[in-house]
Amino acid sequence: MACAEEIQALVKSYRGDLENDLAKYERLRDLDIFVLDNSIRESTVGQLRAHTLESKWDLYNEVKKCNYKDIIVASFSHMTRVDDVWMKQLVDTGVDRCGLWAFSEITEGAGASKVPDTETVPVGLRKMKDAGLWNVIFEVDLSDVIYDFDKFPMEKMLQLIKKWLVWCHTNLHHDSKVCVSFRDLAETMPDHPDRVFMTVDFLAKLPANIRPYGLMYEEPGKTMPEECGNWAKYIRAIMNNNNWKAHLLVHVHEKYGYCDATALQCLMDGANGIWASLCIEGASMGAASSTVTLMNLVRMGNKKVLKKFNCSYLRKAAIKITQITTGIDPHIKQPIYGARALDFVFNLTKDEFDLATFFGEHAPVRITTLSSPEMILKRMTYLFGQDPQFTVEIARNMKEKMLEDLKSNRKEEYMSESGLAILFDRAGGKLSEKMRDVIAQKKEQDPYHQRLIAEIRKTWNCWDLNEEGKRDNMLQYDSFYNGFMAPYFGCYRCSDTKRALKAIDMDADGQVDWTEFCVYLKWAVAQYPNVKNSEELLEIAFRKGIIPAMRDGTK
Repeated sequence: MACAEEIQALVKSYRGDLENDLAKYERLRDLDIFVLDNSIRESTVGQLRAHTLESKWDLYNEVKKCNYKDIIVASFSHMTRVDDVWMKQLVDTGVDRCGLWAFSEITEGAGASKVPDTETVPVGLRKMKDAGLWNVIFEVDLSDVIYDFDKFPMEKMLQLIKKWLVWCHTNLHHDSKVCVSFRDLAETMPDHPDRVFMTVDFLAKLPANIRPYGLMYEEPGKTMPEECGNWAKYIRAIMNNNNWKAHLLVHVHEKYGYCDATALQCLMDGANGIWASLCIEGASMGAASSTVTLMNLVRMGNKKVLKKFNCSYLRKAAIKITQITTGIDPHIKQPIYGARALDFVFNLTKDEFDLATFFGEHAPVRITTLSSPEMILKRMTYLFGQDPQFTVEIARNMKEKMLEDLKSNRKEEYMSESGLAILFDRAGGKLSEKMRDVIAQKKEQDPYHQRLIAEIRKTWNCWDLNEEGKRDNMLQYDSFYNGFMAPYFGCYRCSDTKRALKAIDMDADGQVDWTEFCVYLKWAVAQYPNVKNSEELLEIAFRKGIIPAMRDGTK
């Protein structure tokens, strides 16, 4: 065993190493980040449903609510796309175009010779001129995939870039903001970093009136964060050597789970901005979102981000843009804006930076076998209000029931209104009228489950009409027994049947209300969504819900 002196030496070494490793994050705390929003363009790439004119307007409005000033609005091609029509609508509204951006190639094409056309004005520039836009993102490729640099040496490529820079300021607007985007940096850097460095140095030395507003690069999800960060480090070093205070923006694709970490690494190493969508949706597996990046800066104490952007709206915007793009909600485990991003899981102790508080939302308490009794009580109170039955003792019993379920291979959820209510019932509690009403108001979303419950309701209505010739949503005990309970209980007047009826009759009025019965039906479809038919649904409701509840104590 190590002596006390050795342990203290390790502690000192650990603290020193940790302090050195964390020092790099200080840059993020003071970074005045530049955001070039790409929600309108990135979110549609690779989607099964392209954006309509209406959806583009919806996306644009969500982006503006975040107080983003610079927005990529189009990527023009020879085909007439929705972008062409939408841009005309956007410009016709009289919107301020100073922050609107569009992509353009640096050449009209290369062909089989792999030598770029240096004379024809690229279609992107032509369409931007027609649309009245003047902020350009030039896509530049420097690897050997697109061009043959033996036939078309770097000197000619640099002159081509300069030619179109001059063209933009002459033909689009004298205050054109132009960014040069290294589209294939990941393919270029391993074998030809000299081409990248030569290009950056050339652009840095251009006259101030045509020098680019910034540089951009994207990472396809294949490189490690440190490698991508080094690209930013060396590009920024060349810019600094030339006293060129331009923006350096990064866009990182997801592939192996590194995208958000890579974006932050690039910002620590020299980039000062991102071009990104508010949500992860995009080509392939998506890309690092501005929502996650900005919220990481906020939690590190960056006050500039809070002043510059409407950060409290980022989560809602990311959710809405995901819904507009995909037709569904974000993945529930998506950081920051997924449904479970705000949950308490292990205890009720808030993090030093609490997402739920920041976004002004309620943090759901996730009920699992790891939940404390206090967490169970908090969830019960949130869903159903105060109730004298909600005690630490009943919460402990509920947790014991969860563990018993696992041991008996009964895998259920206890987070939903119906799931938690039935657990409470099985643990010795008495389902209240308030619990019944809360569950009754919860509309079943799945059409198949709706149909199964509707079939049972049809049978219910027949017995309801038979009683007094009119429907009142109530069944006498004997009608309910004959209509639904008989297959599971031997006789109407036996003690087991009485206990079961008492378990269902939450308001103790001597009748079974449809909403009382529906508690168990909704619970059954939630826990066993693959139920085959209404008969099986009834069996699950009785055998796994009502009967266990009545056995767990006389109600």
